Amino acid sequence: MKTPYTAVFAAAAVVVLLLLTEAELSRAATCNPAQLSPCVSAITSSSPPSKLCCTKIKEQKPCLCQYLRNPNLKKFVNTPNARKVASTCGTPYPKC
Repeated sequence: MKTPYTAVFAAAAVVVLLLLTEAELSRAATCNPAQLSPCVSAITSSSPPSKLCCTKIKEQKPCLCQYLRNPNLKKFVNTPNARKVASTCGTPYPKC
């Protein structure tokens, strides 16, 4: 017995949707402020950020609002130097 084309199309559409959803989830950042450790020297001094620092800031950008709301982290990530480092890396702070 042949499967109707609509059933095959629907099954294919579901598979594509699941793959797209999984791909989107894999791109989501894992919020871990320790990932910003390569930026400590740039944030605490006037030294320019390293490429690794910029990469980590870009990866953690979806988490910045969460960090800014955390009283323990806010004092580190809500400073003029931290904003300058992010801006230098091409990652301006989000409006939270």
